[in-house]
Amino acid sequence: MKGAQLANRTLFVASVIVTGAIAGAFVWLLLFAMNLGITFIWDRLPAHFGPYFPLAACLVGGLVIGLFAKKFGSYPEDLNQVMAKVKRDGRYDYDKLGVMSVSALLPLFFGGSVGPEAGLTGAVAGICTWVGDRMKRFGSDFQQLTSVGTMAALSAIFTAPLFGFAAPLYDDGDEAKGAQAAITLPKSSKIVVYLCAIAGALAAFLGLGALFGGGLSLPRFTDIHVGATELLWLVPLALVGAAGGWLFCAFDGLFERLSERMGERPVAKALIAGLVLALMGIALPFTMFAGETQAEQLGEVWGTMTAFALLATGFGKVLVTPLCIRFGWRGGHFFPVIFAGISIGYGMAMLTGAGPVFCLCASTAALVGGVMRQPLMTVLLLFLCFPVKGIVVMLAAAALGAAVPLPKALRAEQAEG
Repeated sequence: MKGAQLANRTLFVASVIVTGAIAGAFVWLLLFAMNLGITFIWDRLPAHFGPYFPLAACLVGGLVIGLFAKKFGSYPEDLNQVMAKVKRDGRYDYDKLGVMSVSALLPLFFGGSVGPEAGLTGAVAGICTWVGDRMKRFGSDFQQLTSVGTMAALSAIFTAPLFGFAAPLYDDGDEAKGAQAAITLPKSSKIVVYLCAIAGALAAFLGLGALFGGGLSLPRFTDIHVGATELLWLVPLALVGAAGGWLFCAFDGLFERLSERMGERPVAKALIAGLVLALMGIALPFTMFAGETQAEQLGEVWGTMTAFALLATGFGKVLVTPLCIRFGWRGGHFFPVIFAGISIGYGMAMLTGAGPVFCLCASTAALVGGVMRQPLMTVLLLFLCFPVKGIVVMLAAAALGAAVPLPKALRAEQAEG
């Protein structure tokens, strides 16, 4: 009996590692496809259309996205919806994996100000549920593969293992009590399971990236200077970042209500979002795309830009991201809001004379904290972006951002799981 239990547990651990590797490989594959599509559309075609290419590309993109949504429905689901379903049910539907994957890629191809995390996490959760359904005859532990795969996907997407590890453990209520997955592993063993999944995901994701290129990760900053000038500006910097988070939530609620008033008109909505995105992109080019590559590019040229242009880019990103998401260019918001905080931070560095990395750290943490409303999770997400010396700054700024109240009338309805 003990031999059979040991063999079953060994099989489960091996399955967890393989599931993590599958999640990491799938994330890399879709991001690789994303990069190919973006390169083709935005590097090769503009020469034939001139400076107004963004207008043509975004309107065509809006038409394609709208027609796709009209035929197949509104996909992908928001990341919060995906996580809520996984926590509540212990599984995620996998009957439309192809639709989810394509719908996640289309807004990214056409320059949408959205991140890939929502569609990727939903698709990976579906794949892991499919694997778990076929392995459940070996024991109830295998029903855990969906949440394990979701956590592994988040670790790979953000290359942030601490955030990926904490996300499925974060207690946001009693949802877990109704979950189908009855986890029989003791708590210490569950931690080992998560670490195995993270190792498998990151090994596959980083390994494939090293071999074939592609991938995506949060920006990295070093050499933060924390002096008297920086500490003097900490609260003002955090308040400006928090204002960006407040505006994001307000715009999100506003565009959600406008979308509801328009009813089931996916093509019209997507075209409106495409038009606004294009005009914003012509005026402020860095407001387009997810923001990861743009953060690197901005880091090279921000010294040649005005403080006004940098602040306008950050707050423009705060406006256009929820518009895209609510009007059919569906995707995640983490990469765009992180970029918005970075752009605002550079602008504030020009205005204040404080160290640029310190300004980025404070404004980004406050903005993301204002959107997430979870200071600790904000720090875990941004932990690898900034030096260890910035942890206290991040935590203080994220707490301030999360503490700024948002009037109930401006809040978006929380998605049901």
